[in-house]
Amino acid sequence: MNNKLIKVLEIGPSVTRSKGGMATVIDGIYKDKVSFQGYKIDLFDSFIDGNKLKRLMFCIYAYIKFHLLYKQYDIFHIHMASYGSTFRKIKYIKFLKRNNKKVIVHVHGAAYMEFYRALNDKRKKMITDTINEADLVIALSETWKCFFENEIKFKNVVVLNNAVDTKEFKNININRNQKVNKLLFLGRLGKRKGTYDLIYAIKALKDMGVLVKCIFAGDGEIEKAKMLAEELGVLNQLEFTGWIDTKKKMKLLKSIEVIVLPSYNEGLPMTILEGMASGKIIISTTVGAIPEVIIEEENGFLIEPGDITKLAEVIKYVYENEEILEKISKNNIAKIDKYFNIKKINRKLEKHFYNIYTR
Repeated sequence: MNNKLIKVLEIGPSVTRSKGGMATVIDGIYKDKVSFQGYKIDLFDSFIDGNKLKRLMFCIYAYIKFHLLYKQYDIFHIHMASYGSTFRKIKYIKFLKRNNKKVIVHVHGAAYMEFYRALNDKRKKMITDTINEADLVIALSETWKCFFENEIKFKNVVVLNNAVDTKEFKNININRNQKVNKLLFLGRLGKRKGTYDLIYAIKALKDMGVLVKCIFAGDGEIEKAKMLAEELGVLNQLEFTGWIDTKKKMKLLKSIEVIVLPSYNEGLPMTILEGMASGKIIISTTVGAIPEVIIEEENGFLIEPGDITKLAEVIKYVYENEEILEKISKNNIAKIDKYFNIKKINRKLEKHFYNIYTR
């Protein structure tokens, strides 16, 4: 690489004013100065959290601002989810390709399959035609790559897993409890993440005489979840923290041994990768890229989404068989370091940047 810095603009949700896995991924790229030596990587906030009016006004402001600064960059790495995110990013892609810019589209949306299949043919064609103008499309897993290529007909698709900075989690297992004392649900509360299924499963376990405590750490439908828990008589077994920052998340991970994420759809959840990096048992569902990561009884346990009876049975099994903790903990730490280490993943991304830049 010559002495000229390759200028990359990361376009996506704000890493300081938005919550969720996509912002975490962007932040991991931006902070890794070692893997991207020879590059100048800047962040461009195209979206922030807030009410509908606040989000709309910010998106308009961001798109205008973008037109004033795009000329100084060589590569545009656009992070895209489903629904409104896709249609917002289509405007960026069309504009950039009209101006002969290099574009990478990084698709994150957990609900992309449902979103796409519900569209009319005109909108489906618009998405396919626009995304195929990009120089590269990044999928989070082989499962998503197959869907994008076979159903949406995207071209130039490569797989790049989400990743974890393993150094941040290396001290989680020091002085480990080695006892299943409570569960952790980490994510936005609501139907998609299986929040209510987990509460029903905890009620089913109570009826069996197994009293399970669970921490729900995330924003979303907190009051609705509390109402259901109170109705079922399990509210005293649950704790709702709201959204937590990284420091509080690390503290929570030290206090639990099992993460439960019974989602109905997912991409490649950062919650699962971070839980594995922390040496936790994962209980989740057979959706998205999760089955590519979680091997039954090696890394955790998988159920079909919506199977509350099976979810309760698996939680009961883990509670009654604590000897599996050590084996699964070691397996998960090793797997994350081998396949999902942020340094390794970012080096792959750097190669994609350079290949596109030199075309």
